[in-house]
Amino acid sequence: MSILVNKDTKLIVQGITGREGSFHTAQMVAYGTKVVAGTTMRKTVDNVEGAPVFNTVKEAKEATGANASVIFVPAPYAADAILEANAAGLDLVVAITEGIPTSEMIRVCRFIRAGKTRLIGPNCPGLISPGECKVGILPSDVFMPGTVGLISRSGTLTYEIVDELTRSGLGQSTCVGIGGDPMLGSTFSDLLPLFDTDPQTKVIVMVGEIGGSDEETAAKIIPQLSKPVIGFISGRTAPPGKRMGHAGAIISGTSGTAQAKVEALENAGVPVAETTHDIPKLVREALSKH
Repeated sequence: MSILVNKDTKLIVQGITGREGSFHTAQMVAYGTKVVAGTTMRKTVDNVEGAPVFNTVKEAKEATGANASVIFVPAPYAADAILEANAAGLDLVVAITEGIPTSEMIRVCRFIRAGKTRLIGPNCPGLISPGECKVGILPSDVFMPGTVGLISRSGTLTYEIVDELTRSGLGQSTCVGIGGDPMLGSTFSDLLPLFDTDPQTKVIVMVGEIGGSDEETAAKIIPQLSKPVIGFISGRTAPPGKRMGHAGAIISGTSGTAQAKVEALENAGVPVAETTHDIPKLVREALSKH
């Protein structure tokens, strides 16, 4: 099994005719993802990679029975694209778009959390259940089916750590990049319980970074989980007081610092890797104990 996506996922690509949308549609189709439709504001083609193109998500869903979408719509229109997918009643929406204003995402998240649609992102690489379905921009060649679940705020670190796991013979159940923005559709705390109830997942790797308090919040629920969690926090060497690149990397007092996050996780019984190279060893140790 897996969480959120699998071989039965039927995907709509919002913004399918754009440069990024069309390129990554081809990549997802090549991986085996069932891309059943695309949408665009001004329809100029009938299909992309065999997927019919519609003007609205509602039309696409009614024609194809789609249950998920991925958004490659430019930032000025992306918030409305998320709300359109939500209004159509899709189960899952993955927003790849970077640069959506935080003020707009506050409004979007309020609507999303009042309904049944699950939002991943924005400003994220998407997610993958290796061997079954890829939604987003992740480089599929580094992933391998297995029992390690992974959640990460950083796209690049996701690929690096998964490559370490795969080279060590540790395959993955599902890997989710939640994004680095301050306002996210799904947090660590939202997704950890899904991995905990997934029969395929035996251990969870949680990859955080400086800024925000998502990792500290997640540390409060980790002791309630039945499966072991391995942690990693990037940004330990960041200069104190210096604002870093990610929009979510905002530190307030001691909250949001690498030290505060590491301490919170360790107090919750989570082994925290010093470097990415340490993660496969900690995963193997956790698997041997459970």
